[in-house]
Amino acid sequence: MSFKKEPAVNVLGSELMPCSTSPMTGFFRDGSCNTCAEDQGSHTVCVVLTEEFLAMSKYLGNDLSTPRPEFRFPGLKAGDRWCLCASRFLQAHQEGCAPRVDLESTHQRALDVVPLEILEAYKL
Repeated sequence: MSFKKEPAVNVLGSELMPCSTSPMTGFFRDGSCNTCAEDQGSHTVCVVLTEEFLAMSKYLGNDLSTPRPEFRFPGLKAGDRWCLCASRFLQAHQEGCAPRVDLESTHQRALDVVPLEILEAYKL
């Protein structure tokens, strides 16, 4: 099954820049926060992870720290860059522990969930 990528445009209206290839991130695992209609989580916000955010995510049932080799998932640590679900980013903002955002690497579809003013408040 192949999914049709949406245009690679960031929240600033220019070309979407890569987020991370080490670890490899994105819905498509192509290093960018590209998205498509099938990306129900909207993995569109490029963040630099923090211990505080990782702890919150684990507490909420999405453990991003533990390696899961069966899914080729290395486990993440503070300082890693990752394409985060837009709704999880907004939740982290509301909880006061949102990580920093790379606006050039954040897909414009993130704006469907997170207002630009909020993203800009966390820009790198």
